[in-house]
Amino acid sequence: MRYLLSLLAVLAVSASMQAKVYYRGDVNRDNSIDITDINTVVNRVMGGIEDDAADVNEDGVIDIADINAVVNYVLSGRRELVRTNVDWVWNMDELPEIHLSVSLDEWNRLLRLYDSNNRTKQYIVADMNFNMAGENFAVEEVGLRLKGNTSRRRPEGWQGQDHQANNTDWHHVHFGINMHKWVDDKEHDVHGVHKLHLKWFKDDPAYVRELFCYNLFRDYGVWTASRSNYCRLWLHVDGDSKETYLGVYEMIEPVDGNYLKQRKDENMFGTNKGNLWKCKYASGPASLTDPYNKEYFADDDSDDSHTYTLQTNIANFDNAKQQFIDFQLKLAGKSDDSFKQWIAEVCDVDLFLRTLAVNVAVGMWDDYWNNSNNYYLYFTTEDLTDYKVYMIPYDYDNTLGTSSDCGVQHDSGRQDPLKWGHDGNLLTSRILSIPEYKAKYVQYLQELVDQTNGMMHYNQATARIRAWQAKIQQYVSNDTGEDMYIEDRPASWGNHGEYRLLEDSRDNNFFRVKTAAIEGCAR
Repeated sequence: MRYLLSLLAVLAVSASMQAKVYYRGDVNRDNSIDITDINTVVNRVMGGIEDDAADVNEDGVIDIADINAVVNYVLSGRRELVRTNVDWVWNMDELPEIHLSVSLDEWNRLLRLYDSNNRTKQYIVADMNFNMAGENFAVEEVGLRLKGNTSRRRPEGWQGQDHQANNTDWHHVHFGINMHKWVDDKEHDVHGVHKLHLKWFKDDPAYVRELFCYNLFRDYGVWTASRSNYCRLWLHVDGDSKETYLGVYEMIEPVDGNYLKQRKDENMFGTNKGNLWKCKYASGPASLTDPYNKEYFADDDSDDSHTYTLQTNIANFDNAKQQFIDFQLKLAGKSDDSFKQWIAEVCDVDLFLRTLAVNVAVGMWDDYWNNSNNYYLYFTTEDLTDYKVYMIPYDYDNTLGTSSDCGVQHDSGRQDPLKWGHDGNLLTSRILSIPEYKAKYVQYLQELVDQTNGMMHYNQATARIRAWQAKIQQYVSNDTGEDMYIEDRPASWGNHGEYRLLEDSRDNNFFRVKTAAIEGCAR
């Protein structure tokens, strides 16, 4: 019964995310463009009411230009169908193809930017073609940059070397694409998406780990998790005789302002106007326990080496910082009874527990609880105390058996799920110190590995992985000569190289081992 209720909750979330299709100018969404739409947008303009539907020309402002636009639609009888469902891009039944084209000068500039600062977030100019499901989007002048933390490297050659046309020493690297970097209009997006993270499978010979995790999060109702999909990637530098095929990449939805807007439009976040922080182990651990001695930074695209980086409302940085500090002080300073009341007011605790359960089930040791790393926090308002705060998971390639001696852990498969990380990381330890929350966390872990319906149970998990690998198998070989095969093993640097995803062994199949660990903690 408990699993059925959880499944119904997931289906309710999924239903809210179905495709939204409407006619531009149909402000009241009654599938007709008439005088009632003119009246509606006039009311929005006169009342100063925020309503994305009333921003007919989609310039970010609701004003007389939108009134004129609706009038023109009414008088002309023209109908322009608009699809606002970004899930089109993330359809795992499809395999998108992305072709990037860069001038020689811009590509050499990217190489020099890396040589000067290998943490650079600076963009170069590129053109992009995005092909999927019979549709082609030609997007000119997109921003292209390098991404990655410990995985960041030079995309070709060696320090100080310019591009070597037709004799290139290519390397797999992570890319970021910002279609609105240079030109901010609706011609520069793909079905409402205007940013993409493209990741090569650096630590995952199985070509599946991070996609599995993000899909599991979302299938289990954790709507804060990013969308993801496979893609095939090509790059052409002017002067080369042909495109370079870089192979199969992972395509991920970035956590940014557009991410917030999509979830606000889907009635998840109540607003997209709050403060978004990226939190990572950089100048120190992002443990939320040392509010006055951590590096707070306003994102300016210079580099990516700070513990807490504000991504939105940069102009109000000082206010956002004080809000963040106040949250941490209350996290540590409230009595047990006061904490229980406060955390229920400022946090969707059930969503947090679902996030935590999936996180632990997939073996994400490089997380907030164990390693004080790899998460975002979103405060839904700029008010110092009146807000909801959400933890947003990200960076899940080191999972599903890729294990490390880190934090309190030595084995991400067999580690006790109730002792996953540091007691001093208070957001987790204080929530789980409340008996009913701890019981719900254990319940969610059990549901994930349930023999009948659990999405982390061996039968269901391996069926999903086999299907995905079969889809990309023939496309993995690529022009870099790197990562040319799909192999069922964890990252080579891990401390438990015995783990496998598809071999049906109780001793070393990650799903079997994890199920045993969860069943053990539940007794």
